[in-house]
Amino acid sequence: MKVLKFGGTSVANAQHIKQVQNIVKNLDENNIVVVVSALGGITDLLLKTVDLASNQDESYKDSLREIEDRHIKTIKELIPIQLQSAILSKVKSELNTLETLAEGAFLIAEKTPQLTDKIVSFGELLSSFIISEFFISAGMNAAFKDSRELIKTDDTYGKAAVDFESTNTNCKAYFSSTKNKITVIPGFISSSAKGNPTTLGRGGSDYSAAVVASAIDAEELQIWTDVSGMYTANPRIVKQAKAIPQISYEEAMELSHFGAKVLYPPTIQPVLSKNIPILIKNTFAPEEAGTLIAKDENVLGKSVRGISNVEHITLLSLEGPGMIGIPGISKRFFEVLSQAGISVVLITQASSEHSICVGISDNDAVIAESLVNAAFEYEIATHKIKPVLVETGLAIIALVGDNMKSHQGLSGKMFSALGKNNVNIRAIAQGASERNISAVIKNDDVKKALNTLHEEFFEENIKQLNLFVMGVGNVGSRFIKQIQKQKKYLKTNLKLNLRVIGLSNSRTMIFEEGGIPLEHWEELLAKGEKADRTKFYENVLMYNYRNSIFVDNTASEIVANDYSDYLKRSISVVTCNKIACSSDYKKYRDLKDLSREYNSPFLFETNVGAGLPIIDTLKHLIASGDKINKIQAVLSGSLNFVFNNFNDKTTFHDIVKRAQEEGYTEPDPKIDLSGIDVMRKILILARESGYVLDIEDIKNKSFLPEESLAATNNEDFYASLTANEKSFQNLYKKAVSSESKLKYVAEFENGKASVGLELIPKGHDFYNLEGSDNIVLFYTERYPNQPLIIKGAGAGADVTASGIFADIIRIGNF
Repeated sequence: MKVLKFGGTSVANAQHIKQVQNIVKNLDENNIVVVVSALGGITDLLLKTVDLASNQDESYKDSLREIEDRHIKTIKELIPIQLQSAILSKVKSELNTLETLAEGAFLIAEKTPQLTDKIVSFGELLSSFIISEFFISAGMNAAFKDSRELIKTDDTYGKAAVDFESTNTNCKAYFSSTKNKITVIPGFISSSAKGNPTTLGRGGSDYSAAVVASAIDAEELQIWTDVSGMYTANPRIVKQAKAIPQISYEEAMELSHFGAKVLYPPTIQPVLSKNIPILIKNTFAPEEAGTLIAKDENVLGKSVRGISNVEHITLLSLEGPGMIGIPGISKRFFEVLSQAGISVVLITQASSEHSICVGISDNDAVIAESLVNAAFEYEIATHKIKPVLVETGLAIIALVGDNMKSHQGLSGKMFSALGKNNVNIRAIAQGASERNISAVIKNDDVKKALNTLHEEFFEENIKQLNLFVMGVGNVGSRFIKQIQKQKKYLKTNLKLNLRVIGLSNSRTMIFEEGGIPLEHWEELLAKGEKADRTKFYENVLMYNYRNSIFVDNTASEIVANDYSDYLKRSISVVTCNKIACSSDYKKYRDLKDLSREYNSPFLFETNVGAGLPIIDTLKHLIASGDKINKIQAVLSGSLNFVFNNFNDKTTFHDIVKRAQEEGYTEPDPKIDLSGIDVMRKILILARESGYVLDIEDIKNKSFLPEESLAATNNEDFYASLTANEKSFQNLYKKAVSSESKLKYVAEFENGKASVGLELIPKGHDFYNLEGSDNIVLFYTERYPNQPLIIKGAGAGADVTASGIFADIIRIGNF
């Protein structure tokens, strides 16, 4: 025989019940027990009814009408009209009894556990009767059997304990004698030895099915629900979660204890001793394999089988010097909670015996605090023990697997992954069996934690990077285009999945939880909400994604001032904005320290050489023990472009204008031509070399006339260039006459830095530098005479975007 249980969602309405009928009909078995829950939502309505009635709220009658309407409508949609009369009569009779009970609660303004059990039992009684009659009307050899006649319990109303001896006898007697191929029984409900209706508590229908399966030595227990088995994590939170094909009883119990709601823990107990397998199946996708729960079914040999969680947890912490070496403290602590019916879901104690901490439901927090403080009133008054510390708004996450005990480093891997994503661990518990490693975290971090751990243990090393991009001008737009183009390659070859979650320009911003479709980003951004830097940051925190990266493609000082806020929340920062790293040395140092403290990478390769790996190379030199003695560089691609194209047949004005139009200069070209941009770059290189330096310490030998330096807008600046064309032509003639070329050079040596326009003779490494190329010469202890040279394109939106892209890949590979 097989026992099939169908939950509330599986029998929520007529359409779903027809799907149940197809499943049962297609099962090629001679003897089937079908255990059903109440129609979806009816149990809640029944509880609402008794609450309203006992509070003398006449709106309980509205709930009764809704319950009646649901059942009458279901009958009319399932049963042929010529067969409806007798069934409607029976159901209405039961509903009249229900109404009488509710009216009694209204009149006495009281509800008792026994009355509540009676009222709630109508959900399963009505659904099972209607479903059995539907099966019969469809020509199936089916019958209804009241489970109150089969399952016997004690008198504990609300969550009765099963009398297995009587129950087993009843079940064996009935099912050995029945001639019906299919027996439909209500789940959840039972009766006491005196015949009073009782219920089996939360998950009672699953438990009913397991009790019957055990009693009749069933071949298999099938639990039909709305998901395709037990998943590696909650699929509603972790989109990449997968159904587990096979799992052991012990693993299933651990997962179900920690929030896997497809199966309630007590369900496993009755069938475990008899090794009756449990099959979890999806009513709405019966073709899918589901999850088989049986003895030692970890056939894949994986260490971690699933990740589960319980939300809305409160930690109670009892601590104080008076606990050390004093027997009985723990006993008193747990006794207080036990006597109040408060379930403890997690326990951890310091080896010093100075503190003990337990996890309970948030709903029990207030009463638990009061009771524990009362129990230890004397110790608290004498300062031997502190008043109990109560921390709410927490959750438990747990790794589960039979084979975890034989794999070293799982705990380290778990906590390292969480730490990298700023998930703070409040408490840890691990059983001696090592089948479960549990950690208490903030409720707000559950989604991020589950996705982080699932990525770490189940997703074939594919790492998801979640990007929040500010600035979509020349550089930003090309950066997005590069992501779009390379996304497939990155996922296939580098195991990186890039998603742009947020985008902002100076006018509007957009966010998309699953990732912005990049093929339409411009249209979507144009329709976005008003840009707000503070709200942008708040949204990044709200999404709370793992592996979050803030990308700054602006030249804004205000945006740069926000980096510390992101880094403090373990959100990586990638930027081509030079302002932060070339500002006050203390601010630069603080950002570097925050990056290290919160394990949040702060990368700014594009600050110096656009797409050239200048800073990365410098870091490798320093990390390997080399020392920088001298740096000589042409660091401005825009200035190199200008002086490579300027001659006596052009005007300086026109060449600068062309450089701006082709994207080589900043929006304000004076930043480049004044030398400020180069000063920032050599400053950053000096700082990355380990020297303490500020922008004021750099000597600037500017070639611009005072009139140009004093200009406050682009129009006045360009006018000043035209007015001083003669001086620029003189510079060119001087270079020609000395057979040299004009290059804007940055130099750092012996702790001192300078920038300025220089005449570079033939044979010098800078002489043949073409176009907008940059070049850096590193003279180090390892390269004292022949420098280490880095050379290549150092300006332009495309190469800058590629530098940003490269920094993001570096983070992905951390």
